[in-house]
Amino acid sequence: MFPFWDNFCYGSEPISRKARLERKLKFLTWMRDDLESKLAGVNAAIDTIRQQIEREDTAA
Repeated sequence: MFPFWDNFCYGSEPISRKARLERKLKFLTWMRDDLESKLAGVNAAIDTIRQQIEREDTAA
């Protein structure tokens, strides 16, 4: 899925299993944090649209 985890072109020496897993964990944690912030933005947009719809329904 992410070839750079096992790609030895990024270093001159092979890395240990633990180091590879730590690199994977760090990357996946970064991905999760990024997705959480994007999801927060989507949720805010959904809430805003719902509020606008409610305001239009009460005004009509």
